[in-house]
Amino acid sequence: MFISYWGIVLVALALGLLTQTLVNSAFRSQSRVALAGGRSGAEVARAMLDANGLHQVAIEQVAGNLTDHYDPRAKVLRLSPQVFGGRTVAAAGVAAHEAGHAAQHAQGFAAARIRQSLVPAAQIGSQLSFPLIFIGLWIQLSGLVLVGVVMYAAAVLFQVVTLPVEFDASRRALGALQSGQAGIVLPSDQLAGARRVLTAAALTYLASTLIAVMYLLYFIGLSRR
Repeated sequence: MFISYWGIVLVALALGLLTQTLVNSAFRSQSRVALAGGRSGAEVARAMLDANGLHQVAIEQVAGNLTDHYDPRAKVLRLSPQVFGGRTVAAAGVAAHEAGHAAQHAQGFAAARIRQSLVPAAQIGSQLSFPLIFIGLWIQLSGLVLVGVVMYAAAVLFQVVTLPVEFDASRRALGALQSGQAGIVLPSDQLAGARRVLTAAALTYLASTLIAVMYLLYFIGLSRR
């Protein structure tokens, strides 16, 4: 049991380090490539939003490194400084990806709707599941362990549903950058660079989901003992 648990921890650390290295490497390399047309990430996002009829969605700069996200409640697309003002392939790829999330929300993309509905359960599950599981194991109360496992399963389900949401946002971004919907038409080499950045980011979601599933299977095994 000890080896199995710490084996998962080691896999999680290795995958986390590997995927983060890939993301940083891809973003750094494509941040050195000036974008064809010279638009900033904010301008790329604005063009893509407007092309989808989302004129009401605002774009703001937010502090931090790769803190880019779309807030569906406020209808605001928030971009980190290097993406908001960056006139690079990396900035364009990330900005278009986040604009893709806004388009999903506006169009009622099924996976995005399901994901949003799971937010409360996922937040509670991620905060309380581990304490409940370990307390239940400590006091040998199998019912408490099972409650923790069920709560953790909700958090894992959220991560699983996140995958198609992220993949679809990247698909929309690359399509917009290729078709001109983002205000520019990238040449093939720059489109490949944007794809590299978005693929590296997608791998982080894939790795975290794989790790979460591994933990879930491990905890299910514990709950049956």
